[in-house]
Amino acid sequence: MSHPIKDLMDSSIQNLHQLVDVNTIIGDPITTPDGTTIIPVSKVAFGYGSGGSEFPSSKTPDPFGGGAGAGVTIQPIAFLVIKAGGGVQLLQLATSSNTADKVVNLVPEVIDKITGIVQKSKEEKGAVREEPPITL
Repeated sequence: MSHPIKDLMDSSIQNLHQLVDVNTIIGDPITTPDGTTIIPVSKVAFGYGSGGSEFPSSKTPDPFGGGAGAGVTIQPIAFLVIKAGGGVQLLQLATSSNTADKVVNLVPEVIDKITGIVQKSKEEKGAVREEPPITL
């Protein structure tokens, strides 16, 4: 026979496991009529605690008292948008408060700007310059 606290913990953890799985973090894709696919992304945090005690007495040699508690927070943080034409974009719901997150979030924008500058430079170099005719 297992101890009552073990049964209590096993039951609580099994219920938490049913709540929190990969489909909770990366949601089911939603396809719009124009072919765009939207995938919700969530942040999941949970905590768990349990405890118990035994107070043997003359009437009951193994009495047990215990309890368990758990909490789950699910917060949507972004949507991954996959356009029918092939473009992918991450739309965040909240801005980050620390510097490292802000830098990481700016990387796609910086890459787009650099790509635009390089492309413009290539176009300018590749343009044929017409020289005025030489007259003698």
